[in-house]
Amino acid sequence: TAADPAPVRILNQDSPGALLLVCDHAGKAVPTALHGLGIPPAELDRHIGWDIGAAAVTEGLVRRLNARAVLSVYSRLVVDCNRWPDSPTLMPGISDGTPVPANQDLSETARTLRMEALYQPYHDAIARERSRIRAQGQRPVLVSIHSFTPQMNGFQRPWHVGVLWNRDGRVALPMLAALRAEGDLTVGDNEPYSARTGTDFTIVHHGEEAGVPVLMLEIRQDLIADQAGAEAWADRLARLLPPLLDSL
Repeated sequence: TAADPAPVRILNQDSPGALLLVCDHAGKAVPTALHGLGIPPAELDRHIGWDIGAAAVTEGLVRRLNARAVLSVYSRLVVDCNRWPDSPTLMPGISDGTPVPANQDLSETARTLRMEALYQPYHDAIARERSRIRAQGQRPVLVSIHSFTPQMNGFQRPWHVGVLWNRDGRVALPMLAALRAEGDLTVGDNEPYSARTGTDFTIVHHGEEAGVPVLMLEIRQDLIADQAGAEAWADRLARLLPPLLDSL
C-alpha cells in the first residue's frame, strides 16, 4: 500500500562505471497487510529476516568506488529475491526453526501478489541498471553482497568470508586468491554455501545467463554487524575489487 516503502533502493544510478552491486537480502520490511508475518519482531532482526550488515557494506562500496547498487527492501521471509520463482524456499513456512504463520498454506493468488509487488520490481531494476551500463558502452560486472550467520545447526563456521560461484570464475577466482593473500582471513571457496546447488537465482539469471562476469560474496555477520565492521570490510573490498575489474 501507499503506507509501505518502495520494494527497491537504487543508489548512484548515474555512476559512469561498469560495476553493478546488488544486495538480495538488504532489508527486513514487511508489508503492513501481512501483520509482521505473525512472528515476533525480534525474529526479523535475526539472520532469518535479512542479511545483517550486507546493506551497510554495499553502501560503503558505492561511496568508495562510485558504483551503482540495487538493494532489496523487504524481508527474505516475505519473498526471497535470491530464489527461483518455483523454489520451495521462496516464501518459507519455517526458517532456522522459526515457523512463519503468514507463509503457511499460501494461495496461488497470495504468492502472485508478493511476486508482482516485491520480487519482480527488484529483478526488473537489476536488469534496467545492467542495460544502462551497456548503453554507456561498457560491459557490466555484477557483484552480489551477502552475509552469513556465524553458527548454524550447532556448527561454528570458521570462515570470515566466502566466495561463491557457479560456472563463471572470471571474477570469483581472482577474488578468492586476493582474499587469501590478505593473510588474516579464512576464506571459503563455495563455503559456507555453494552456488552450485541450483538455489541461487541472482548471479545465474543476471550474471551467467546474461553473459555478465559475476561474483557473490558471503561475509560473516559478526564481522559487519556494526558500522565500524561494515566500513572496514568496505575498505578492504574497495581496495581489492578495482584491480580485478581492470584485469577483465
